[in-house]
Amino acid sequence: MKVSNETKVGALTAISITLLILGFNFLKGRTLFKTGHYIFAKYEDTKGLMVSNPVYINGFQVGTVMDIENDDASLHSITLTLKMKEFYQIPVNSLAEIRENPLGTPSVIIRMGNANTFLKAGDTVKTQNMPGMIASLVDKMGPVGQQIQETLFQLDSVLRNINRIFDPNTRNNVQEMIANINKTTASLVVSSSSIQQMLTAPDGSIQQTMQNVNRFTQNLADNNEKVNNILSQTETTTAQLSKTDFSGTVEQLKTAVSNLNTLLTNIQSDKGTLGKLINDKTLYLQLNETLKSTNTLMDDLRLHPKRYVSFSVFGKKDKSGPIMQPLHDSIPTPR
Repeated sequence: MKVSNETKVGALTAISITLLILGFNFLKGRTLFKTGHYIFAKYEDTKGLMVSNPVYINGFQVGTVMDIENDDASLHSITLTLKMKEFYQIPVNSLAEIRENPLGTPSVIIRMGNANTFLKAGDTVKTQNMPGMIASLVDKMGPVGQQIQETLFQLDSVLRNINRIFDPNTRNNVQEMIANINKTTASLVVSSSSIQQMLTAPDGSIQQTMQNVNRFTQNLADNNEKVNNILSQTETTTAQLSKTDFSGTVEQLKTAVSNLNTLLTNIQSDKGTLGKLINDKTLYLQLNETLKSTNTLMDDLRLHPKRYVSFSVFGKKDKSGPIMQPLHDSIPTPR
């Protein structure tokens, strides 16, 4: 039986179209013969996920997205068909999340649970909505943006108040203040230069003061033994003073002061000889009269010495005895 060329061309064309369709579906992750280990996941938002996007567990690609289908016309629920490369022990409480990638394609991340039972072929894994990087950044920047806006409002109010405060007179005062600050700064520069000169010059006052301090400390070091002797003697004197009976000495001093007060009291009164001598005017008057008589006698003796000193060969001798007591008429009467 001879096959015509048209038949050969038609068969070859059909085989080529079939291979093309199979290859295209294979590249998209689909196959006409649905074989292998499949699990399902349901989401409200697939976040741009497409067929043939990878599925990862702990960073290892375990499969691809085989199919994406809507469960209802309102698109409130979308079912993903995940084709696994082989059977994996995925706990039933694992979570499947869709992770967005601004620089690449989104992917499905399965976070392993800790259950002792595992998903079987045809089971539906639990899902969890994971906010994208940009969405998380926007959510975090939202409060910050509001705070920045409030800060800008407050800054605007502050600037308005500052513009009200800085009228022309105030500006002139500020300029004068800045000029005074410049003068003060120049004075500080001059003062710092003088201080620097005092510190660096060999004949500066600070340098001389340091030299005097060094000489003083050198003298102390040279006379260290003398200083130690003085301190030792001071310590000995302090020890002797600490052993002295100050309380007895003070008591004796009190007794002496008391006796002296008693003596002074007796002197001020007319009791006793000393009190009478001090308080009685009779002795004063007698002494005064005696001095007066003595002065008269001395004057008379100087002017008429012959009345008191005379020599006589034939004179009479006074044979009366000496007076043993004063005459009563020569003793002054006490007043």
